[in-house]
Amino acid sequence: MTQVAQPSSRVVIIGAGVVGAALADELSARGWSDITVVDQGPVPTPGGSSSHAPGLVFQANASKTMTEMARYTVEKLGSLDVDGEPCFLPVGGLEVATSPERLAELHRRHGWLTAWGVPARVVGPAGCLELHPLLDPDVVLGGLHVETDGIAKSIRAVDAQLRRAADRGVTIRDRHEVTDVLVADGRVTAVVTDRGEIPADIVVCCAGIWGPKVAAMVGMTLPLTPLAHQLAWTGSTPALAGATQEATHPILRHQDADLYFRERFDGLGIGYYGHRPLPMDARDILSVDEAPVMPSVLEFTEEDFAPGWADAQALIPTLRDTKIEDAINGLFSFTTDGNPLIGESRDVAGFWVAEAVWVTHSCGVARALAEWLVDGRCTTFDLHDCDVNRFWPHQESPAFLVAKNSQNYVEIYDILHPLEPMLEPRPLRTSPFYERQQALGAVFLEAAGWERPQWYEANAGLVEGREIPTPDDWAAKWWSPIVAAEAQVTRERVAMYDMTTLQRISVSGRGAAAFLQEMTTGDVDKSVGSVTYCLLLDEDGGIRSDVTVARLSPTEFQVGANGPIDTDWLVRHAPADVSVRDVTAGTCCIGLWGPKARDLIAPLVPEGVGFRYFRGAQIHVGTVPVTALRLSYVGELGWELYTTADLGRKLWDTLWEAGQEHGIIAAGRGAFSSLRLEKGYRSFGADMTFEHDPWEAGVGFAVKDAKPSFVGRAAVLARRDRVSRRLACLTLDETVLGKEPVYGPTGDAVGYVTSAAYGYTIGTGIAYAWLPAELAEPGQQVEIGWFDRRITATVAQEPLFDPKMTRLRG
Repeated sequence: MTQVAQPSSRVVIIGAGVVGAALADELSARGWSDITVVDQGPVPTPGGSSSHAPGLVFQANASKTMTEMARYTVEKLGSLDVDGEPCFLPVGGLEVATSPERLAELHRRHGWLTAWGVPARVVGPAGCLELHPLLDPDVVLGGLHVETDGIAKSIRAVDAQLRRAADRGVTIRDRHEVTDVLVADGRVTAVVTDRGEIPADIVVCCAGIWGPKVAAMVGMTLPLTPLAHQLAWTGSTPALAGATQEATHPILRHQDADLYFRERFDGLGIGYYGHRPLPMDARDILSVDEAPVMPSVLEFTEEDFAPGWADAQALIPTLRDTKIEDAINGLFSFTTDGNPLIGESRDVAGFWVAEAVWVTHSCGVARALAEWLVDGRCTTFDLHDCDVNRFWPHQESPAFLVAKNSQNYVEIYDILHPLEPMLEPRPLRTSPFYERQQALGAVFLEAAGWERPQWYEANAGLVEGREIPTPDDWAAKWWSPIVAAEAQVTRERVAMYDMTTLQRISVSGRGAAAFLQEMTTGDVDKSVGSVTYCLLLDEDGGIRSDVTVARLSPTEFQVGANGPIDTDWLVRHAPADVSVRDVTAGTCCIGLWGPKARDLIAPLVPEGVGFRYFRGAQIHVGTVPVTALRLSYVGELGWELYTTADLGRKLWDTLWEAGQEHGIIAAGRGAFSSLRLEKGYRSFGADMTFEHDPWEAGVGFAVKDAKPSFVGRAAVLARRDRVSRRLACLTLDETVLGKEPVYGPTGDAVGYVTSAAYGYTIGTGIAYAWLPAELAEPGQQVEIGWFDRRITATVAQEPLFDPKMTRLRG
């Protein structure tokens, strides 16, 4: 279990770049002073990514957390200076479109900014030229302008924050190369440098591109890849001749050509992502003394830059009259999901990381980790997508990291659909049903490495005779009318869903019942066969996850969870007499749901399936031993059927053969998502996250306040009467996808969409959205921003389907 550190803790921060400097500042501002910052290079230019970073801060991001971290960075750096020289130049940011597709994408990005509370506007060609006169008016179709974007002076930011930290008693030791991190009894004890040993209770790795090398000193795999990125600086540009200020026009993005630009007096800096990926092993990065310029700066490969230079001259004609004077291939950190790595090692207590952080988010990440260390949790930002322990084992393999991070580099400015699947390496994880699904024409998307059917082409004939609305072109990507037919047939007959991707955790031992009683909000210490929906809470009453807990024996439970962070949370808290194991890989699951599900399965089960809703039993389906749970995430009669992976295909074949007389189909994730929204079931990570509590998220029924003790009890009960926002069900005539802004009666943005789909069995679009409590009442009308227009939506009473639960309990 992660313990709250004490102000007297001896902290060593490895790395004096923008993250390490910001962390030293944030921690010392909170009263901690026994802090040492070490770096192999000279401060404030130690030679990592911060020392050559061009400093562009664009706040637009599909992630609410990332945008909020960028906004905090803007605010903090905007308040800092070094000897009167500012750490942030508030010139604004402009993303331009040179194609209709990109212009539509800029409207979508404007929606994110609006949803996350950052003022922005989409402007036409004339507006772009007014903001940035260097642009070719014949090329630009429009742009996204964010007035608060700008240029972070990264070296100056390092200097300013380290000076403040030093004034509070923090020790700065540059020219100290870390050679080891000592560990005793599973806890860090010291950092070893080439100039001596520094005792430590807490070590924070902020080593950037060297992060994997430092983490390996304690046996930790850090899923990060350094990749080289091209940055060029021009000589004097005619249109900027005589400039006396470093920058006056907005920083510029031209994503259609993988380019960005910033001014530097009378010249321009040009960054280019359009070249081949250039990954590098952290162990191969030169030392400060070996590097010709600095370790993060590699030799410029001019041939890679040639296409970008041509596109840059096409967008900004004045560049045709200048030339490149200085250029580098600079190393930056990439992760497989584009998010930073924050948190404590699962195996070595006291070893923390704040890695894969660019200047844009540096102060935000530092604040998040400072709060986590000082208070035991971060309260300013939702970190569920940033926790370093969020990865599955395959996502930490060297080959996967290089392949996926290289793909992320290539796609960094691409227009990516929310359902866009990973391209390579695939397939990685396949359920025992994979070959059967292929035979049925499954269209696979990818989830956490799993091949997951979205729909089955074998069901194409079901579409005939059904009225199925077609969404617009964007919503129709990775969609087929077969999705609608599969949803409707599920409610009419019976369908099989591959639910193997659901995480399964075994919790066992003499103390298992007492442990889960304390960790969850529900009463799980009930009879064998009981199944309980409950929540994992943080100490502040925020939702860490929602889980189902099935009691398989007096000392064994199966926990249906949401990912590796849940395993990590339970392992950290488990006492010695409790075993917590992720058993997902060795098991599989079929959801058998629909009004004919009982007619199908009953003849196959000698033990019978008479157990009621939210109960489970060990049964046999034909020759296959199965753990059957009477649950349904689609709102229909049925069971989740679990067995070992070796018997999975036999289970599929047994159900498929028996189901033919009942009109069984295999159905995909598209239908599943539609049906679960019709029923109003929440999805953790989308509808609710760490920042939400049960009362506002609509899952307060899972909090059993009669229990005398569970993690977060006092805090969550105190929050029950302080609800100011709610997750509301909206109905509309169209299909949206999630993360769109929601506008209130005055026309101002008041919330954002979390999950959305079309409800094919109730005939309406569905969107769940966070709204102010006063607007979350049934009958209220709001509008959802959809690219460059708004769609009227109405708050509805939920659930929309089967509110009396007759089908589930039938």
